[in-house]
Amino acid sequence: MKVFLNILFFTILVMFLAVPHISCAGDDKAKQEALQSAEKWLKLIDSGEYGKSWDTSAVLFQKAITKKDWIKTIKGVRPPLGKVESRKLESAGYMTELPGAPDGEYVVIQFFTVFSNKANAIETLTPMKEKDGSWKVSGYYIK
Repeated sequence: MKVFLNILFFTILVMFLAVPHISCAGDDKAKQEALQSAEKWLKLIDSGEYGKSWDTSAVLFQKAITKKDWIKTIKGVRPPLGKVESRKLESAGYMTELPGAPDGEYVVIQFFTVFSNKANAIETLTPMKEKDGSWKVSGYYIK
């Protein structure tokens, strides 16, 4: 079951990346707010606070994977990469529709990241705007 959830989670995220950029008037503000949320969330991941990262994730994320399974999965992925040496924003694209997800506001963000044990990684985060107006991460993937 765990393998199925992980495959489903990462498959949905990959589909998110295949959607073309959709623009609107609030694009820049949305991108900035989503980026701030993503950076705060990454600080939790960087410091090993995986439970808190799940707690502060989007409802869609929390429905896709349990807190226990998220912690187990991320512990198997992040620590082997080592400490973050640098992280540079590569792109941020605003979207209102994503395959397999409800219509809403999303920003797909990619960072070029250098870890102490992996020189060239791409971290992809997908914050979404929640019903309360806050931006929360709904997907995370490292390649």
